Amino acid sequence: MTAARAARAALVGLVLTLGATACGRDSNGGGTASTATAPAAGSTQTVQRTTRVEVVKAAGAAQGFDPQGIYRRESPGVVTILAINSGTGASARGGLGSGFVVNGDGEIATNAHVVTTGTGKAIKQAREVFVRFADGNQVGAKILGFDPFSDVALIKVDPQGLTLRPLPLGSVSAVHVGEPVAAIGSPFGEERSLSVGVISATDRSIESLTGFQTSGALQTDAAINSGNSGGPLLDGRGRVLGINSQIRTTSGEGSGVGFAVPVDVVRRSLDQLRRDGHARYAYLGVSTQGVYPQLAQHFKLGTDHGAWIQAVVPGGPGAQAGLKAGTARQRFQESTYRVGGDVVTTVAGRAIRQDADLALAIQDHAPGETVTMGIVRDGTRRALKVKLGMRPLQSPRG
Repeated sequence: MTAARAARAALVGLVLTLGATACGRDSNGGGTASTATAPAAGSTQTVQRTTRVEVVKAAGAAQGFDPQGIYRRESPGVVTILAINSGTGASARGGLGSGFVVNGDGEIATNAHVVTTGTGKAIKQAREVFVRFADGNQVGAKILGFDPFSDVALIKVDPQGLTLRPLPLGSVSAVHVGEPVAAIGSPFGEERSLSVGVISATDRSIESLTGFQTSGALQTDAAINSGNSGGPLLDGRGRVLGINSQIRTTSGEGSGVGFAVPVDVVRRSLDQLRRDGHARYAYLGVSTQGVYPQLAQHFKLGTDHGAWIQAVVPGGPGAQAGLKAGTARQRFQESTYRVGGDVVTTVAGRAIRQDADLALAIQDHAPGETVTMGIVRDGTRRALKVKLGMRPLQSPRG
């Protein structure tokens, strides 16, 4: 097994004891979140909120990377999520993952695979979901929606009587390889554990629950294991850079290569889930290979960059617009290519330098939108208008 989701039904088969057992339990949440109690009759319950401004001031850049400070400030906003998929009572079975508070209304972000089972068209949401907070409170949650394409889910608890500590969302626009990061979650059920490392790569592609690729993922060497799924990857100022989602391993254990769904993708997913209960993605219906100078020279492609179309889905938006795929197979260096297809060089004026750029450019547009694509066909540059479709729930492989 070359890739394992970090908490894809972590502890599947484990009998989960839920309900009152978690209430009043000892907390290791950093000591900043107080235990909320039920309000007395006629009293008003106040929900505590931590604003983004307060977080930034508490973690100024001049202080450097301070894992202890990050944990003290942000871990109260990280939660453990228990999903029940089958059985009842003492025989209830499901999975365990992590999540983090998004706002004072009780919204919590996590991975889609933490609160669902199955993939593609067979994906189903969990029957019940419970959220365990740093102060020991454990309450039921409602799934507002999940995005299987980006592995993001939005759940909600009733905030009444709870102390909520929202985590601020950052941006990946200025993230660089080597930047220190912290991951907080519940690996192997060890709640609110901290691991630290660096961003070891950006713009990675990871497989989603639908077979489509999630582009722009962050790679980190911060230890991520089963149970970390859905937890935040934080920068030095305590801002969320992504949702920890997967590990890549040959042994079944964390091996220094973890992946997080980038926060810009997370933010877009949460907005759609909050508004519509589901996420919609534009769809082109092609598979491609990235172009590099030696490949371009060998096959006389007419451009030394772009996404070389290897297959077009019959009846898909690309096929309807007249995009052309390669046919005859030829080997060059370590790979075999379908020769004769179009090379996509721009989408709506955005340059396509490498293979992953095409997916990133398409997902910036809405289903039904018409975009102009710059292509190179038989060495000649031309423009082609394409009406984008709706991405299906399962990738039409082949």
